[in-house]
Amino acid sequence: MYLAANFNFLMKQVFASIITIGDELLIGQVIDTNSAFIAQELNKIGIAVKHRLAVGDAWDDIWDALNDEKKQADIIIITGGLGPTADDITKPLLCKYFGGKLIMHQPTLEHVTYLFEKVFKRTLPLSERNRKQAEVPDVCTVLKNERGTAPGMLFEQQGKLFFSLPGVPFEMKGLMTDHVLQIIQQKFKPGFIEHRTLLTAGIGESYLADRIKDFEEALPANIKLAYLPNHGMVRLRLTAHGYDHTELLISIDHQFSLLKSQITDVMVTDEDLTMEAIVGKLLTERKQTVATAESCTGGYIAHLLTSIAGSSSYYEGSVVSYSYAVKENVLHVSPETLSTYGAVSEQTVTAMVQHVRQLMNTDYAIAVSGIMGPDGGTTDKPVGSVWMAVASKHKIITRLFQFRFDRARNIQLTATSALNLLRQLIVDNH
Repeated sequence: MYLAANFNFLMKQVFASIITIGDELLIGQVIDTNSAFIAQELNKIGIAVKHRLAVGDAWDDIWDALNDEKKQADIIIITGGLGPTADDITKPLLCKYFGGKLIMHQPTLEHVTYLFEKVFKRTLPLSERNRKQAEVPDVCTVLKNERGTAPGMLFEQQGKLFFSLPGVPFEMKGLMTDHVLQIIQQKFKPGFIEHRTLLTAGIGESYLADRIKDFEEALPANIKLAYLPNHGMVRLRLTAHGYDHTELLISIDHQFSLLKSQITDVMVTDEDLTMEAIVGKLLTERKQTVATAESCTGGYIAHLLTSIAGSSSYYEGSVVSYSYAVKENVLHVSPETLSTYGAVSEQTVTAMVQHVRQLMNTDYAIAVSGIMGPDGGTTDKPVGSVWMAVASKHKIITRLFQFRFDRARNIQLTATSALNLLRQLIVDNH
């Protein structure tokens, strides 16, 4: 057990750096989700993350990263490179970096043996490679990995903490929860960090910044404002740091109220939610349902809606009407409408949204049809042209959008814009 008595308590802003190791991260073969989880958990206990750094399986690069980050951070958390293969070099590197030697850690060896014999049900004896998982530098504190074979390791140098954790997310999360967070809280008194986030739509980032310029300049020194634009919307996040939690909450809530009062006409929600979650929340509260008819997005709107837990209570289904035949035979868009106006037209999405709502017997419906690119555009209907419609039992709203990005982003923007159009219809109906 790593006891608080080992440390002098500090009262200062505490910073951490996260180093993820592996060539697979640098080439994009594996997406780094570890850093996001670690940063979120650190933030909850008042630790600010200074840097997040990905490094390949190269000895000198890892060594340099450790040297650089310890100059700026009080806590360095490393993930990856603890496996049993030749490219896993983190353990021997840390052993040399902190001036130790590798020794067999008997409790870890017993744990590895237990896993192979009792959990994995292996009939063969432990190989030498498996046994090496239990070797650790003699200068570290071993952190038991209940979820795997590679133990976590803790080193201390000049009052700074270095944690080495497995790269497997499931194992890393267990070590963070079981050991790392408590150790950090024992050593430091980091204070508290609070966030308040709202979402805006219909206004660009630069215009928004001009509009709230005076508010931003008047913020207290311990509260910062961040702009987070994405897919036609801008999130605004206030972040406050302090040591008196009650005082901190009063201060940030006051500033958040001031911020909201200045942008009520463009604010979508004062919670940190995605557009699909906002729509889901509205439908759940009203005990209402929705269906979708998608052409250009190929089911992406349905994917977003069903990514929310509990969506089965309000989402009925989708017709992915990519072809003329499906539009005609399933959604009953007339051949005359398609031949006269085309698939990407107000008339077509109006018919689509009417019939999918009737077909699914829902309170609301969404329909989209457009040209996502990179080909297929014309002078009249360039790439990025999207007609969308939302409908209730008594009202239909249509809108033409002209997006200008690549195929993937055009699809994402279409989906988010359609969901926002539905959100506006739901709110206006009540």
